[in-house]
Amino acid sequence: MAEETKQGGLKNGRKGGLSGSSFFTWFMVIALLGVWTSVAVVWFDLVDYEEVLGKLGIYDADGDGDFDVDDAKVLLGLKEKPAPKPTVPPEEADMYPWLEDQVLESPGPQNIEDEVHEQVQSLDETVYSEHGENLHQEPEGPAELQPEDHVLVGSDADDRYEPKGTGAIHEETEDSYHIEETASPVYSQDMEDMIYEQENPDSSEPVVVDDAERTYQETDDVTYRDYDEQVYEPLQNEGTESSDHAVDNSNTILEELHMPPAEEQQEVPPETNKKADEPGKKGKAKKKKPKLLNKFDKTIKAELDAAEKLRKRGKIEEAVNAFEELVRKYPQSPGARYGKAQCEDDLAEKRRSNEILRRAIETYQEAASLPDAPTDLVKLSLKRRSDRQQFLGHMRGSLLTLQKLVQLFPDDTSLKNDLGVGYLLIGDNDSAKKVYEEVLSVTPNDGFAKVHYGFILKAQNKIAESIPYLKEGIESGDPGTDDGRFYFHLGDAMQRVGNKEAYRWYELGHQRGHFASVWQRSLYNVQGLKAQPWWTPKETGYTELVKSLERNWKLIRDEGLAAMDKTQGLFLPEDENLREKGDWSQFTLWQQGRKNENACKGAPKTCSLLDKFPETTGCRRGQIKYSIMHPGTHVWPHTGPTNCRLRMHLGLVIPKEGCKIRCANETRMWEEGKVLIFDDSFEHEVWQDAASFRLIFIVDVWHPELTPHQRRSLPAI
Repeated sequence: MAEETKQGGLKNGRKGGLSGSSFFTWFMVIALLGVWTSVAVVWFDLVDYEEVLGKLGIYDADGDGDFDVDDAKVLLGLKEKPAPKPTVPPEEADMYPWLEDQVLESPGPQNIEDEVHEQVQSLDETVYSEHGENLHQEPEGPAELQPEDHVLVGSDADDRYEPKGTGAIHEETEDSYHIEETASPVYSQDMEDMIYEQENPDSSEPVVVDDAERTYQETDDVTYRDYDEQVYEPLQNEGTESSDHAVDNSNTILEELHMPPAEEQQEVPPETNKKADEPGKKGKAKKKKPKLLNKFDKTIKAELDAAEKLRKRGKIEEAVNAFEELVRKYPQSPGARYGKAQCEDDLAEKRRSNEILRRAIETYQEAASLPDAPTDLVKLSLKRRSDRQQFLGHMRGSLLTLQKLVQLFPDDTSLKNDLGVGYLLIGDNDSAKKVYEEVLSVTPNDGFAKVHYGFILKAQNKIAESIPYLKEGIESGDPGTDDGRFYFHLGDAMQRVGNKEAYRWYELGHQRGHFASVWQRSLYNVQGLKAQPWWTPKETGYTELVKSLERNWKLIRDEGLAAMDKTQGLFLPEDENLREKGDWSQFTLWQQGRKNENACKGAPKTCSLLDKFPETTGCRRGQIKYSIMHPGTHVWPHTGPTNCRLRMHLGLVIPKEGCKIRCANETRMWEEGKVLIFDDSFEHEVWQDAASFRLIFIVDVWHPELTPHQRRSLPAI
């Protein structure tokens, strides 16, 4: 045994070492491993060859577009570097005289057809959206780009433009057209340090917009604006007090939509509050890709692509620098300027900076103004410019941009539709109406124009006339028509003319994700909040506030009665078109979480009492006010704009019979000195058929399930 071992033998008598067959086996294994490794590198794209070649391109010394032996000789001083020449086709030389002094670092003339450079193009396809689609990629939700409203968000998504006077505070306006990006607080120019929030340059006061006011909001933050006339706003609901017509299909009410609270619930902007698969929606026609490169830009396509690739990879700062360098080298290049604008747009979103966004708005203008800018690039630049102006609350500036677009492209009805929205956003319903009449005269089946025209007619109280336009517009399935606002107004119009088909449309709106239920039709919502029409003090957690109100109800009543003196003019008529008939006025002490110091001089003890309860005085989506309703008044069924608040009614002067309020399918009566609590995002209706006036005190509070962060960051309504 020992001898065998010394000689290298094995126990079984075979000699050690590799046989011919085993050597071949190992050779094949190693060869196959090499093959599969190569396949993996290519298949899984483990090496970015473009990036490697791009880095070698830095050493392209002879300007031939690659790194080769000649380049090495130049770098080693063995060969003189040739002087590069501009690569501009002869026929374009006269068009770009400034190129004679420029040195192009890209390859010579490229044989590129009329295609758009992919990177810049895809960049624009996000913007090149149809009506009703969210043009703002705003990841601006309540602070995350909302909403406004994913979205660049201003702070309080519902800040609307142009505030009302201190006294003219509406309880609920259904006829307003506003834009919301996500959520953005009231934003005035002296608050620019608030990051990426909607600005309200034209007014320093918050806009008073309550329940029904919010009717049309997009996903951009813009300060809300109150209008006696209907004002366009991207999605929202209306309403305040309600009445008692129990509905036949009352069994459809969800007694409680209690979803498990999310870690951090996000507000869902109206236009995005839809289910993915929308039944009845027309298939979108395939769109032609926009052409964004002129002849010269095609010669520098490689450089544009390289800069755009940085943007696509999320290297925004590097992309900005790259495009800025291209703009410096080629100041007349529309593609470079447009790429710079888009990078600034992205950077503004990333840093939530209004200042950077303003730069982007200017750069979009510069790109569109360059000579020989491609038509598609001009259109996309100006459309995005208008969109971003709206996001900042610069409605009139946006309107000027839209007017320019229509002037440049008079046959594009989609731009006229946008112009109509622009007029609605500044409250100019008459001009918007003319625009939509013009569109419908040319394209009578334009669904987008129909729903907006119907919206305007309803705002003008032409209720019956508005119904066919709203109905046919929604049924068209055109982009921008499957919107909760229009389902809301169609159903509301039908209710007012006694058409029971209203609830079929509410149900359809619910099925398509616009409403939480047939009854709960608010449009500015945070998902996951407990939903039920009526609440007890214990359920809200605000028992101390309720006790204080009920304990001091006579003090509150006496100050309210004293304020009723008409010579003081503290009570103002409800003018949101919520009354079918009668006399209903309100005296507001707090609006959108802001105390009206002048008003509180008329009820100092009441205001002092409430100062101790931030859940109501800090509720930026509610109000604190007296409400007086005289005999013979009926308030149409309506809903508030948001599920983020609950509403308390303290009875002060209540006739023994004839006064009642319905919320969903349950009707209740007020009692003097007692508090009723309901969720006004559910349909409610009010009747006052007593022989004398009814006086109550309304106190809105945050929904108890909202987190402290949400209470701070949700936009004001």
